[in-house]
Amino acid sequence: MSVVIYNTLSRQKETFEPLSPNQVKMYCCGVTVYDYCHLGHARSYIVWDTVRRYLTWRGYNVRYVQNFTDIDDKILTRARKEKSSMEAVAKKYTAAYLEDMARLNVLEADEYTYATHTIDGIKRLIHELEQKGYAYPAEGDVYYSVRKFEGYGKLSGRKLEDMRAGESGRTETQQTQIKQDPFDFALWKSAKLDEPAWESPWGPGRPGWHIECSAMVRDRLGDTIDIHMGGADLQFPHHENEIAQSEAVTGAPLSTYWMHNGMVNVEGTKMSKSLGNFTTIRNLLDAPDGPNPMAIRMFVMQSQYRMPLDFTESAIAAAKKGWATLNDGLNFGQQYGKNLGWKLNETDLELEAAAVQQFQASMDDDFNTPGAVAVLFGLAKELQRQSNLIVHQGSPDADLWTLQQHWRTLVQLAGVLGLEAQNQEESATDSDSTNGISDAEIEKLVEARSLAKQSKNYAESDRIRDDLKAQGITLIDKPGGVTVWHR
Repeated sequence: MSVVIYNTLSRQKETFEPLSPNQVKMYCCGVTVYDYCHLGHARSYIVWDTVRRYLTWRGYNVRYVQNFTDIDDKILTRARKEKSSMEAVAKKYTAAYLEDMARLNVLEADEYTYATHTIDGIKRLIHELEQKGYAYPAEGDVYYSVRKFEGYGKLSGRKLEDMRAGESGRTETQQTQIKQDPFDFALWKSAKLDEPAWESPWGPGRPGWHIECSAMVRDRLGDTIDIHMGGADLQFPHHENEIAQSEAVTGAPLSTYWMHNGMVNVEGTKMSKSLGNFTTIRNLLDAPDGPNPMAIRMFVMQSQYRMPLDFTESAIAAAKKGWATLNDGLNFGQQYGKNLGWKLNETDLELEAAAVQQFQASMDDDFNTPGAVAVLFGLAKELQRQSNLIVHQGSPDADLWTLQQHWRTLVQLAGVLGLEAQNQEESATDSDSTNGISDAEIEKLVEARSLAKQSKNYAESDRIRDDLKAQGITLIDKPGGVTVWHR
C-alpha cells in the first residue's frame, strides 16, 4: 500500500510520490516568537511531528525544516511592553517554544531557520521578483503585484475580487496611498523610527512576513519541496502569497503537497484572548489537575487532523482515562516481563502482523490517527486483561511468547505516534504528593468508594475509581462487595 495525502491544492486525496525516491523534503511554518505557545500550537506541531514520524517509520528519509519568525510587529510591540529588544524577546520565546514542544514529545526539526538569518536570501528573491515585473518599489517599500500572477487564489480557491490584501504591517489607509492596487502586499517595508532595519537597494527596512518563508524554503530545501505544512489559518493569505512569490521567480511548483491542520475551539467557541478562553501549553500542563503531556497527544490524535478540534473538560478527562489505559499496556513488560521470563532487550521479536497491518492501513489513509489509536487501544486492553489475570490468578492465559509479541507491538506502534510509556515513579509525580499516594490513603479512598456505592452515589464511586486510575491504581471489585487494588 502507498501513503495517501489530502492535498489542499487539489482538494482531494492523492497517492504520495516524493520528488526523489525515498527522500522527503518537508517545510513547516513555525511560530512568531512573541508569546508562549497555546493549544492551537500544540495541535499543529503534534500533528506534523506525527506525520514526520510516520513517514520515517515507512522508510522515507525525511528532512524536516521549520522556521521561526523572529522579526514582526507583534515582537516589536512585546519588546516595547517589556522594555526589552526584538532580539531578547525572540530569544526568550524561542526557548519557551522548544521547552513546551519537548514536554509534548515533539521531535526537534532537522533544521530551524530564522527570518533574521535569511535577509540576504529575502533581498535576492525580492530583486528577482522586481526584475521579472512582479514587484515594484513605492516610497521605500516594495509591493507584490498580485494581478500579474495568473495562478493567484489556486490554493485557497478564492477569486481575486472577493479577496482582501494580506497583512503588511501598515494600516489599510497608509497602504492604499502608495500601492498600485489594494490587493498588493508588502515584500519590504521601509524603516520606522526605533525599529530594527537592514540596508537594501530600496533603502533601510525589513522584510514582509510572506516573503520570509518563500526565501527560507528556497535557501534550505530548494525551489520545490514535497510537503508544505501549516495551520488552516495560514492557507490564506500566507501560503497563497508564498506560492505567488516563489513560483513567479522559479516557474516551478513551490510544493507538491500542501497540508493544513484544523483549528482548535474551546467549548465550541474559537479560542481568543479577548474571550478569555486562551490557554497556553504550560499553563495547562502545570495546573494542579493538569493532564499528562501524553494525554494531550492522545487528545490531539483522537481527531482527524484536518477537522476542528474542540477542547472541553470532558474531552480532556476522556483523554486522561485513555492515556491511563494505554500507559498500563505500555508498562506491562516492565511490570511483569522479568517474572514471566521475558528478554526485554529482544529486538528481533516479530510484531503482530494483523495489528501492524491495521495500524498502517489507517495511517496510510491521510494519517488517520483515530484509526491508529484504536489499534493501540485494542492491544492495551488485552494487556490490561492479562494483567488482571496475573494479579488474580497468578498467571496469564496466553503463552509467554505471544504475550511478549503483543506488548512489543504496542510499544513500537505507540512510538510511531510519539506516545511513550510513563513509569510508575513518573506517574506518581502527577499526583499532589511527590512520592505518590500512600497505601493508607488508597485504603481510605477504597472505603469511601464502598460507602458511596452503598448509598447509590455512583457518580462519586466512579470519580474515586477514575482518580485512583489516573495515579496508577487499579481497583478490582470481587463478589461479596470486596474490592482489591494494585499499583
